[in-house]
Amino acid sequence: MCVLLAYEAPADSMIVRLSTAFSSDDVLEIHILFHELITDAFANGYASGNIWQNYLTHFILTNENFFSLACERNEPPEGSLRDIALHDFEVFMRLFSLDNEHMHYIDSFRGADEVLSPVCEISKAIAESHDSRRIYDIVTNYYRRHGTGIFAEHKAFRYNGEKIVPLRNENVGSVKLDDLVGCEPQKAELRANTEAFISGRPANNVLLYGDGGTGKSTSVKALLNEYFDRGLRVIEVYKHQFRDILKITESLRRRNYKFILFIDDLSFEENESEYKYLKAVIEGGIEMRPENVLIYATSNRRHIVREIWKDRDDMEHNGDIHRSDTVEEKLSLASRFGIALNYSSPQRKMYHEIVKTLAMRSGLEVDEGELISGADRWEIRHGGMTGRAARQYVDYLLGRR
Repeated sequence: MCVLLAYEAPADSMIVRLSTAFSSDDVLEIHILFHELITDAFANGYASGNIWQNYLTHFILTNENFFSLACERNEPPEGSLRDIALHDFEVFMRLFSLDNEHMHYIDSFRGADEVLSPVCEISKAIAESHDSRRIYDIVTNYYRRHGTGIFAEHKAFRYNGEKIVPLRNENVGSVKLDDLVGCEPQKAELRANTEAFISGRPANNVLLYGDGGTGKSTSVKALLNEYFDRGLRVIEVYKHQFRDILKITESLRRRNYKFILFIDDLSFEENESEYKYLKAVIEGGIEMRPENVLIYATSNRRHIVREIWKDRDDMEHNGDIHRSDTVEEKLSLASRFGIALNYSSPQRKMYHEIVKTLAMRSGLEVDEGELISGADRWEIRHGGMTGRAARQYVDYLLGRR
């Protein structure tokens, strides 16, 4: 039994089920478990080598407990806690050596040609180590470099109403800021603010507002891809989940990562009051927002909360319509973002430049005059001159080559 890195395994755990199947030589159950191991290996990117050892390594590297979290913060425990961890690694050494006549099915697995996670490399190093202290060093070094749990493996996450869950890395894409044509001042401001945040310097919450299809959401994804290796993670939160936003930020407080809470397409109607929870997190309240958390939001509105004429009924009659308490409360949400970046639809010349650049990067060989005239016809039918329309037009041409 492991104390820190695991627990006394329940009867339905993989370890107990496999041990029981080996003891009874239940071939059918063994093969069912091997199928589960292979499925898990492909799902988590360690389908190469000894899948059983990879499975155990993946568990060690992703198990969040007092020991692994302390190592992530570069605060390795000493004394009895270190001794307990060494005991756990001795247990895992015995599990790594688990032997059975059926193990040949999974002890030298050759997976598909794909990018494998660091699990395979760490697993091999552990298997070659015959000393729990050496394994201790291997694993704790990993914790210090990469962290532990889901944040060590994934770039982007979503709050599902109960907990933070990861998104598959390939679903996030690989776009970088340099891939976005135009909006150079906005990209420079975003990069500077995020660079300050990653480096531990003061940084601001950011509101990206403006026309649809101009690259607001894509800019945030690009930041994630550029700064992931330096500890940046993005968690998407929806408007109806703002009641839990304090709970979310508190769960991130002592993690050794930098988190952006990403709110896409943020806006409120006059009868919605969830914006008050967001205001409390951005600025205000007794409990301060963690220093490792920022909020980046996109909106098609500069003033996020819809303002109606009725809101002015209680205004002070001094000629300033925004003296109304109701109006001031609503407008104050947008003002709490330290940086507000306007993404507007490009002028025709810039739209043409975006189309030509995307076509060139895609290897699309088309007469420039034909390309531009087609782009002009396309934008009339597809929502105007935006980066999104340009991308869709180039994809349309690529699909018909």
